[in-house]
Amino acid sequence: MRKKAEAFDHWIRTSFVAINTELENLYFAQQDRARVLGVGDSLKERLRDEGRTHIVGLLAEGNTGDGFVSAFGVLGNVGLYLGALRRHELTNPAREERSPFPEASSLAMHVGASLGMVPRFATAHLTTHNMALAGIRKSFTSLPDEFLFIDENTRGILAFQRAADALMRIVPLGISSPVNDVLFDAAQRALGDAIRSNDKLFSKLDVDRFFYSVRPYYKPYRIGRQEYRGANAGDFSGINEIDLLLGLCRANDPYYAQLLVDKMLFMLPQDQARLRECMTYRSLLDELLAVADQHANEAWFQRNARSFIEVCELFARTATQHHDMLVKRFIEKPAESLVETDLQGITASGPPLPVLLRSLETLRDLRVAAKRGDLATRCEDLAQLRGLLKDAAG
Repeated sequence: MRKKAEAFDHWIRTSFVAINTELENLYFAQQDRARVLGVGDSLKERLRDEGRTHIVGLLAEGNTGDGFVSAFGVLGNVGLYLGALRRHELTNPAREERSPFPEASSLAMHVGASLGMVPRFATAHLTTHNMALAGIRKSFTSLPDEFLFIDENTRGILAFQRAADALMRIVPLGISSPVNDVLFDAAQRALGDAIRSNDKLFSKLDVDRFFYSVRPYYKPYRIGRQEYRGANAGDFSGINEIDLLLGLCRANDPYYAQLLVDKMLFMLPQDQARLRECMTYRSLLDELLAVADQHANEAWFQRNARSFIEVCELFARTATQHHDMLVKRFIEKPAESLVETDLQGITASGPPLPVLLRSLETLRDLRVAAKRGDLATRCEDLAQLRGLLKDAAG
């Protein structure tokens, strides 16, 4: 990494975090914790000006040719900077036609285009590719609740990636392979880890600190004229690989296809490649149903179908946790206390909160294969497969 990029990275890990933390404590000490305008203006100016100094130098330096790791780090750092400016209301897409920070926008667009990603920070910057130095990972603040949120999100993503990798390895073996037992078992253990991470967030994350001091950094902001939604914890391919491999979601479903298109460039290039490959496979559910008439009574079918259903049930539990526990507790419920003006731009994905909640409910119901008259889920197909299973005791 070149010296200018190293200096910017050091600032992001030190002064940037300290300024944001001080601002968050000022906001949180108010009776109206949602009030940002007119609070800590000298700190905001310092944040804006110090960051701009680093960015101007990097922009002048141009493409260093240092490879993916360096470029990805620069993209993340300029994205964290812009995310903080958005959080502190130094920029707001609702009142602007273009970003008031042209140097940062230009740097983000240059690096993002060279990597094949959106020109803003992505989930991976704060999770799976968040390089820790002396045990400290990148963050916006040094608040314990932000570290808890980052760490458990990372653990959850790693768990879903392990489950997806195990299921993907079944494809070249074939659904009837006798060694699929170790892969189904690995997927089940990984999903169990994801469930435990969700449980930890539910029980230990402070609702007010998350809602008022962590969540606002993930709001949409403009790069040049274009507004980009905020990063969210689902911006990695693993969870969609599970959707598609299990067959609970289908790439030719208009709703789900749009979801994949919207998130593709928020993912790492290698994740994009994995997801495209996964979209070419027939799902494990369809593989089992295709051979059920001939082989349902055979031992391999009974064993692998039972393991498949157990994986589906665990995956459904993670989806239910996310929507019914985390979204309701940490976003929907605290949002009830906000006035209408504070509700604008509350969601990382951009749309109004009721629209987001309906979308998340649809995704949950696809993943749990719920029975809905207005939504094509795999409810009946899973019921058919369950009906073919013999009593395990027999």
